[in-house]
Amino acid sequence: MNTQRMETLSPESNAASREDAGPLAGIRVLDLSAYIAGPYGCTLLADQGADVIKIEPPGGDNLRQYPSTLASESRAFLGVNRSKRGIVLDLKRAEDHAALLKLVRDADVLVHNFRPGVAERLGIDHDRLNLINPRLIYCAITGYGESGPMKDKAGYDQVLQTMTGMCALQGKRGGPPEVIYGSVVDYYAAALLAAGVASALFERERSGLGQFVGVSLLRSALTMQSARMIWAEGESLDIGRDMRSGGVTGIHPTRDGYIYISANTPHFWRALCEKTGLERLRDDPRYDTVRKRAEHYNDIVPQLHEALSARSALEWEALFGDEVPSAAARRIEDMFEHPQVLAEGMIDTFRHPAVGRYRGVAHPIKFGRTPGPQAFAAPALNQDGAEILTSIGAFVPRAED
Repeated sequence: MNTQRMETLSPESNAASREDAGPLAGIRVLDLSAYIAGPYGCTLLADQGADVIKIEPPGGDNLRQYPSTLASESRAFLGVNRSKRGIVLDLKRAEDHAALLKLVRDADVLVHNFRPGVAERLGIDHDRLNLINPRLIYCAITGYGESGPMKDKAGYDQVLQTMTGMCALQGKRGGPPEVIYGSVVDYYAAALLAAGVASALFERERSGLGQFVGVSLLRSALTMQSARMIWAEGESLDIGRDMRSGGVTGIHPTRDGYIYISANTPHFWRALCEKTGLERLRDDPRYDTVRKRAEHYNDIVPQLHEALSARSALEWEALFGDEVPSAAARRIEDMFEHPQVLAEGMIDTFRHPAVGRYRGVAHPIKFGRTPGPQAFAAPALNQDGAEILTSIGAFVPRAED
């Protein structure tokens, strides 16, 4: 074992800040994944009380190297990997590989996002680990699945967006495809991971056995578009699948800033017309359904924009209130102090050995009786390595340690 890299980077272990109060208390998860989908899926399990150990190669998760204005750590890594303990293991080294197998014996879940075939080469495929721990839930995240002609390709969020039609439908009519920023496919895959693992754990209570759980970015991208992925018998394949409401529902300019307005229902359409002084449109039979308004987009929207130019986006948001679903376009920075976000307790303060104190998202799910542990900072590289290895008898400190 390479003991030199087992230096603890924090004066106290991440484990010290956990309270086993969540619905997944007592569940141990080994997170061997990188980037966003796998790691954030494991974070969602940690939010619910699972003890998640992030296992990184010597160079660390590649997300640590992503651009960031923080000098000591990637902002993305901090946000994606909260509430985990961290250790570095080089699975190509016999000692580190043996340490992982020791961890597997007592683990409940293992998650990785290696391409098909890599886990077999590393000796940690499902069949082998099932012999060591038949109760293990083994979750593999891939780009395109475990079979088929593309199974060996690396998959990335925006690649799958482009492949599956999301970008084509995101762009303006007649314009080029546009990427949806924010890694939406990755984050949805993370949610599918957490749901799939939780279901497998529930089933294990009945059968006593673990099982393989497969999540792919391809499945995530298509599942997100279930409302569009309908092809009825007898209809043409090349039909309109755009669900947008003719431009009335959407983002519009105001005197200062932009506002999103939803006016699909008869009630909201009438309220929008009344609030903006466009009563003449409210009762016009040419515009009394969503489909008709879509057909007359070029008639309605210029009048709406002229009316909206009278006030700022924030003023319109206040004026619309509960009568017209709307939101002024804000920056993500504005969410740190938004009264609704604060009221829901979605922001926590974290302490990191290199970054210091920072604020970030926590508690994505509410549980009334088992609220879950206090969230803590994402681990520095190998932060808890010595403690974890010592706990399984795989690390004997040297005299200088």
